[in-house]
Amino acid sequence: MPSRFALILGLLLGGVSAAQAGGFFSDKQAHQRIDELKQQLAQLQAQFQAKLDEEAKQRQATEGRVSALEGQLRSQGMLELLNQVERLNGELAKLKGQLEVMAHDVETTQKRQRDLYSDLDARLRKLEGGGSVATPQAAAPTSVATPDTVPPTPPTPPVASSAVTPATAELKDYEAAHALFKSGKYAQSAEAFEKFLATHPDSKFAPNAHYWIGYAHFSQKNYKAAIAAQQKLIQKYPDHSKVPDALYNIANSQIQLGDVDGAQQTLKNLIAKYPLSDAAALAKKRLAALEALKSRN
Repeated sequence: MPSRFALILGLLLGGVSAAQAGGFFSDKQAHQRIDELKQQLAQLQAQFQAKLDEEAKQRQATEGRVSALEGQLRSQGMLELLNQVERLNGELAKLKGQLEVMAHDVETTQKRQRDLYSDLDARLRKLEGGGSVATPQAAAPTSVATPDTVPPTPPTPPVASSAVTPATAELKDYEAAHALFKSGKYAQSAEAFEKFLATHPDSKFAPNAHYWIGYAHFSQKNYKAAIAAQQKLIQKYPDHSKVPDALYNIANSQIQLGDVDGAQQTLKNLIAKYPLSDAAALAKKRLAALEALKSRN
């Protein structure tokens, strides 16, 4: 269109120039003709602009329809994406509910264990001066007198009394660390038991100290550290009565870490090796709960 308009304009102006040059028109006629040509030119410009405006409107309308179609496609895609998100949220909510049930079960069981161990520990310390202990959950080794049952030191030279002092200090250190655990100061308790092991590496309390270190880590949700501490107990004292409880604590730590298969295997090993232990009875219930949960999924 612009080239056509330029051609027409050139012809018109060329005609005027030719007419003037040939003397066909007078000056007045020439001016009139120029005015007529200007009017025609203005009309052509108006028509040309009108066509440009019409084409622009059509282009805008086309672009609007394309944008509307693109928006519709995007909306449909977002709708499907939202539906997928809602489905995933539903599945997550279901899993969260199942995990909360398991967490509550674990918490309840662990609380019962803590209460049981604390009670047994108190009773066993009263019996430590009187002979062996029949239950496998002893919180302290047998045949060690508590401060209440230690006989008064006779008026003998210092050399004779030195035989009693190390055992008494050892027991006090152990009880101080255990008291921190029972008061809920798990980090301080773990540090105190570690210090106890460094000071008394050959103590009869050492296996129990390893166990409570693991339990203290578990109570702080340091599950990998809990597993490592209990495995150290099992490796160093494989025949100790705390081993079944250590295995049960390992299984619960594995559950918290999401290693359900590993927890099941640990529980099965515990039941097979220590079928008569109290920990085995708890392990059977925990194993049944895990298998039921897996079957529902």
